[in-house]
Amino acid sequence: MLETTIEAIGPLDEPAMAAARDLQGRLTKPAGSLGALEELSVRLAGLAGHCPPPVPDRAAVAIFAGDHGVHAQGVTPWPQEVTVQMIGNFLAGGAVVNAFARQAGASVTVVDVGVATPPPPVPTGDLAAPRLVEANVRRGTRDLTVTAAVSRDEARAAVETGVRVAGDLIDAGADILLTGDMGIGNTTPAAALIAAFAGVDPAEATGRGTGVDDPTYRHKIEVVRAALRRHEPDPADPLGVLAAVGGLEHAALAGLILGAAARRVPVLLDGVIAVSAALAAAAFAPHAVGAMVAGHRSAEPGATVALRRLGLTPLIDLGLRLGEGTGALLALPVVTGAVRVLHEVATFDSAGVAEK
Repeated sequence: MLETTIEAIGPLDEPAMAAARDLQGRLTKPAGSLGALEELSVRLAGLAGHCPPPVPDRAAVAIFAGDHGVHAQGVTPWPQEVTVQMIGNFLAGGAVVNAFARQAGASVTVVDVGVATPPPPVPTGDLAAPRLVEANVRRGTRDLTVTAAVSRDEARAAVETGVRVAGDLIDAGADILLTGDMGIGNTTPAAALIAAFAGVDPAEATGRGTGVDDPTYRHKIEVVRAALRRHEPDPADPLGVLAAVGGLEHAALAGLILGAAARRVPVLLDGVIAVSAALAAAAFAPHAVGAMVAGHRSAEPGATVALRRLGLTPLIDLGLRLGEGTGALLALPVVTGAVRVLHEVATFDSAGVAEK
């Protein structure tokens, strides 16, 4: 599945992008006055293969959840049990991501790809309620400072889970996917992935996660450094990098991005976990970047490193560091507006407005 998905990912359609640029130049506004939104609409036309592209009005958030063996190294003060407890909160509709999803009219799907404790029973009866997909590859990763976080086969299984989830959501009608994540300790493997793929020092890629104190932050950097020194991951081998220092939710998010790109559907990236996974997706298939939209700039420093490496400009910058998909949901109306302009704004000719 992974190989056929990668083979299906192609470049953006240049004629469609040229048509979108031409249309932007004829709309009743000064050229370039919508700033980054104009180029965003052009890229989305290139992804769709026609101008104007579809208005993304059926959004789906996929929250991939996993636990991490590196938690034993004391990289966060939060207990690992919070991961499964928050899954229960997502399913009950009580988390920030749920509030933002209701506001945006987006569906929420929670995927257990690597949680240490089986999630609680799913509430039934409400078809619009968040749903749980049980796709656990293993009950948490191993400690990446001691051994590989997962095997290559387990990493592949997680990536292919993400591909399948993307396909299922698109087949159900979603026309834009939003990345979400949950996993206590998951900013540590995210920092390791970013350092490995971007070739930067761990100090540049590692942040405070849930807000650790100075001694824990310094220790966290050294944990990432030790993991990279032990495994020496090769960025030309993305599956190997994910297996050595990633998390199962990171691998599944990479698969979600690849699956969406293969179907020519945009993926709105959330924070540092998402962009670390996006680096892996780009290493598998460079053209996958064409499907990526950076929702926001996370307060985690590694997010800026990853976005720079991907060549993506975030749509909003609010100092967020929650994860879950919250920043992507807040950026969703910006994406929708960028496309709606191409559909609804009159041209100078059609409106009878004089040009300069």
